Amino acid sequence: MHLADLEATSTAVAATRSRIEKRTLIADLLSAAPLDEVELVATYLSGTLRQRRTGVGWRGLSDLPAPAEVASVGLLEIDASLEQISAFSGTGSSLARKRAVHDLFAALTAAEQQFLRALMTGGVRQGALDSVMLDAIAAAAEVPLAAVRRAAMFSAPTGPIAVAALSGGVEALAAFALVVGRPIRPMLASSAPTVDDAVAGLGSTVVVDTKLDGIRIQVHKQGDEVLVFTRSLDEISERLPGVVEVARALPADGLILDGEALLVADDGRPRPFQETASETASAGGTLARPFFFDLLAVEGEGLIERPGTERWARLDEVVPPEYRTSRIATSSAEEAAGFFDAAVSGGQEGVIVKDPGAAYEAGRRGAAWVKVKPRHTLDLVVLAVEWGSGRRRGLLSNIHLGARDPDGDGFVMLGKTFKGMTDEMLAWQTERFTELKVSDDGWVVTVRPEQVVEIAFDGVQRSTRYPGGVALRFARVLRYREDKNAQEADPIDVVRSFL
Repeated sequence: MHLADLEATSTAVAATRSRIEKRTLIADLLSAAPLDEVELVATYLSGTLRQRRTGVGWRGLSDLPAPAEVASVGLLEIDASLEQISAFSGTGSSLARKRAVHDLFAALTAAEQQFLRALMTGGVRQGALDSVMLDAIAAAAEVPLAAVRRAAMFSAPTGPIAVAALSGGVEALAAFALVVGRPIRPMLASSAPTVDDAVAGLGSTVVVDTKLDGIRIQVHKQGDEVLVFTRSLDEISERLPGVVEVARALPADGLILDGEALLVADDGRPRPFQETASETASAGGTLARPFFFDLLAVEGEGLIERPGTERWARLDEVVPPEYRTSRIATSSAEEAAGFFDAAVSGGQEGVIVKDPGAAYEAGRRGAAWVKVKPRHTLDLVVLAVEWGSGRRRGLLSNIHLGARDPDGDGFVMLGKTFKGMTDEMLAWQTERFTELKVSDDGWVVTVRPEQVVEIAFDGVQRSTRYPGGVALRFARVLRYREDKNAQEADPIDVVRSFL
């Protein structure tokens, strides 16, 4: 199968807003692909590479060679070339990588070039989110969706799931299991504006857990080997030696722990997120401490399909209190609100209200975990940015904010803001959005929708000015999120829930 076949499907998927049509298009391509190319089809249409990183960024792909006239390069050849490119290291590697990139792209048609460039820079925007891909795999293999979703809990990449479903059906999918040392997708929390709202939606008894403003980590321990993975499943053990040391000393083995890495001041209060992020950006995270809130395996026994009450009881047996987040179980909304107030007063980000009977829904943002913060905040995507005036002349200042459209591939604009930006932030975003620039009319710079920003706001109002029918009131920038990609931004229906 040529890359052109996959590009054509990606274009068709991007052109429709129908989830069913997206599923059908992807399923048809999966069914048509040779078995040894199924993994690549699923991986590429999910917007990722099997290699994850190649050492080639947007600038390295800004000047492409003249395209070929006829499609002739197969997916296996593409993968082999990318494997070679990602393996270059040492003296002369930059030049060798540049030549290999040139040779690869010179063999591609114009449409293939554009698609592969987008794939390598994280810019594939066809709306084939993970859930749609899993639906398509089930349809192509004619297996129950539940079997595919269960397998997905135990496999971070989607490609192997597609191969198993199409080659071995339900039996092959059932073989996927939790393995210590292999990361699984983290469970995510939905949002609620107040603790009362969160409690009301979960039943009579809830667990209220402290929400820390740190770096999400998943820690695996087998013998003396400790591996630390990020939210995006990158392995960063060397950058968090303090976390590794704590995990290695725990009195149990075969562990998978879910938690946060956080810098803590001498008085016990958390340090700002930026300091934690800076501390963990290189191999110097000795001071970052782990705070665990879930246990997914102990002595190699998987717990993710067990109720929260059992997982947390086992967590308390394994992890000392100083390395666990604080939580309470309560049937009182008033007590839950008091715990929230105490957490916020202690410098924490808020709470997560949890259903104690729910299993760990790996890779899903379900209703069993609901986060509440003391202020209204959203993670949005920057769609464009305006050149500043006055003291901000020469700097990119006013940002255009967009919420994710869950039914399509785009983003819905909610308004603009220049509030909350420090001089350092203005300098940073000028450089960042220059890199993401698509066009510049001298006033508004349109950018690739990739940068996530955390926005605080006082409320949401109805508006005929913006296509989503809503606008944010008194929006201000809190921070830029380097730990999230655009597909993890908040959707427009979450924004509308604040009306």
